[in-house]
Amino acid sequence: MAEQFDPSTHPHRRFNPLTNEHILVSPHRTKRPWLGQTEPPQAVSLPQYDPACYLCPGNERAGGQKNDVYDATMSFVNDYAAVLPPPGPLAPVAPHPLLTTEPVNGACDVIIFHPRHDLTLARLAKEDILRIIDEWIAVYKKRGDQEEIKYVQIFENKGSMMGCSNPHPHGQAWSLTEIPHIPSLELSSLTKYSLNSDIPPSDAPRGPKGRPCMLCEYAHFEVGAEQDEGRVVVKNEDWVALVPWWATWPFEIMLLPYKRHIPSLTHLSSSEKSSFASILSAITKRYDNLFSCSFAYSMGIHQRPVPAKDGVETAPEQDEENVAHLHLHFFPPLLRSASVRKFLVGFELMAEAQRDLTPEQAAARLRACSEVHYLDSAVAGS
Repeated sequence: MAEQFDPSTHPHRRFNPLTNEHILVSPHRTKRPWLGQTEPPQAVSLPQYDPACYLCPGNERAGGQKNDVYDATMSFVNDYAAVLPPPGPLAPVAPHPLLTTEPVNGACDVIIFHPRHDLTLARLAKEDILRIIDEWIAVYKKRGDQEEIKYVQIFENKGSMMGCSNPHPHGQAWSLTEIPHIPSLELSSLTKYSLNSDIPPSDAPRGPKGRPCMLCEYAHFEVGAEQDEGRVVVKNEDWVALVPWWATWPFEIMLLPYKRHIPSLTHLSSSEKSSFASILSAITKRYDNLFSCSFAYSMGIHQRPVPAKDGVETAPEQDEENVAHLHLHFFPPLLRSASVRKFLVGFELMAEAQRDLTPEQAAARLRACSEVHYLDSAVAGS
């Protein structure tokens, strides 16, 4: 008689319907010893103002420009932008059909979250996070309204192990004349799902024209299936943060609205923005509390590539942007402790992504974390 399958013990594959990729889950490997590389702990004792920081108020940046003496959020064009403003040069003639070049133009903006050098999202007040959300919306609208821009990617790299060279709280927005590969994959998958007439009806919110939305369906299922063994980490009246079924990173989180179909940040009501700020605070506090450190991650916002031009929505059958459902990805590298990270190497690079800890186990550990930041707990207990 065959052994009964146990997803917390037996190796298996899971499918990511957003990117059409599989993930190999190997939960039995969590028992293996670690003798590999460890990371230095993230600094938590930083000054409120650093005269050598390129991002602190009034300081001179690396490119020679001087920051305003700002008292909230502030944005500026990156002094070392990865893409340059349009118009750009024409594509050169390809020497071979396999060797094509496609010029890309756009802009790269730096979004400083707060004047304090020593604070992160996990340590900011809700009012400060609301200002960040408003700045995200402002940059998304400003760049997305430019004629040649087809995509605006807002993201944050937090922590030196994620390539962040400056601990001052900040993120970025890259605007491009083409839709990048990963968002394009997601939009294609969302479009295909919305046109699938074989999907049975459910109580989940619907997308444009009453069509099914993959992420509305998924969020609705996860909230309805919430239990001790589930993947939901935290939810409030509008948003749910969960470790997705197909998560690659050990403590990966997807954050998305679950009450209605929301294409972009510009579609949020004032109450939805308020609950958005609250759950961002709850997620980042849990992350820091997991290993009692300033938790590293890359976070990105996926939504409509650009706002509707002149406020006019295009018909879904003519524009796949309409099927976009606002969501955030948090990809944190830490695996076992504040100093042991997950590496995507070997099999992951040559075959497919692999994880040891199951998404359900990761969600349970994050749920168990307090929403009171560990540094605040230490102060209260002293």
